[in-house]
This record gives sequence, C-alpha cells and structure tokens, in this order.
Amino acid sequence: MKEQTLEILAGFFGENPRLEPCREAIRDGVTLLTACFKAGGKLLVCGNGGSCADSDHIVGELMKGFLLKRPLPRERREMLKNLFGEEGESLADRLQEALPAVSMGSQSALLTAIGNDIGYDLVFAQQVMGYGRPGDVLLAISTSGNASNVKAALMTAKSLGVSTIALTGEGGGAAAPLADVRITVPDSRTFRVQEYHCAVCHLLCGCVEAELFEG
Repeated sequence: MKEQTLEILAGFFGENPRLEPCREAIRDGVTLLTACFKAGGKLLVCGNGGSCADSDHIVGELMKGFLLKRPLPRERREMLKNLFGEEGESLADRLQEALPAVSMGSQSALLTAIGNDIGYDLVFAQQVMGYGRPGDVLLAISTSGNASNVKAALMTAKSLGVSTIALTGEGGGAAAPLADVRITVPDSRTFRVQEYHCAVCHLLCGCVEAELFEG
C-alpha cells in the first residue's frame, strides 16, 4: 500500500480503537476494491433501511472526488477540448475521475417491479444477476447479517464469479460465511453498528482513493 494509505489507516484506528479488530479485514477490503477498479470493474452495493442509506452514501463518495480532487488525465482533457473547443475545456476543468459504483437500493421502479413480480427477498439478487460480471465486487451491508435479500445477493454474486465483501455487526450472521471479505464491527445494537459502518465506509473510500489517485 502507498504511504498515504497507511497514514489514513493509522490515523483512523488511532481515533477509533474499538474498530481495531476489523483492521485486517478492512485492509483486505481496500485491496480487493483497488484491484477491482484498476482492472475496470465496478462496485455493487446493497442494504436495507439505514444500510440502504449507507449504500447511497458510499457510492456518492466513489463516483466523484472524496478526499482528493481527482482531475481528469491529460488525454481525456485533450479529447474533450479537441471535440468541443472551449466548452469541452470547461467540462474537462470541472469533471472528476469516477470509480464506478451502483447503489442497488436507489432504483425505485426496478425495486418495486422485482418485489411485486418475483419477491422482495430477490430485489438485490436480480440486480446482481443483471449487473454483475467476474472482476466486479459486491458490498453487502446488513447490521445483523441476516437480511434474506442481502444473503440472496451474496449467493448470486458467488455463482457469477463476483467478489464479495460483507459489512455486518457482531457475529456476522448468515452473510459473513458467504463473503470473501468479512468486516464485522464489534457491536450488535443497530444504531451503533450503523455508526461504525459509516466510519468504515469512509475509511474504505479514502484508502481506495489514495491507492488509485495522486494527492
């Protein structure tokens, strides 16, 4: 890992000592996500309730600059300028590099169609079936680890060769054994687990960004 990534990790665990048991799993998650994005893959994220909000949140941090500005590389800037002149140059000045990520809880028409026609327990699994490709990563978030639709998404991802990260509460529930990387925060109270999950999501975003872009 880059020195700046290690500094982010050290600072985080210095401020959040209760999450120290998650250090190795978080590092594994950073490594998996970095490799995915470097190879041109994408991240799929799912969860219910507060975990659905976390899914939207992490996608918002990945699809634009988070801790870094991520300016477009020279060749993309030149392409926009060559194609569209001053307007293209203005676009190039404002656009940022993106890490492709999809929050599968954000598409209300699709969610309700799947829930009505197939079943709510498959609302994420059906999307994994449509979006997932080998080399992608599924981040499945569940405070208990026992949400049936999250479990089904993990099972479907495994069948497609999609790598998986489970972000859960203490014990991991049914989701943890299905995941390649298991980040189980040390609490079982829903509100506290969600607070830890938000911190972990920010850490993952910051570290992956540091690995892939220059500060």
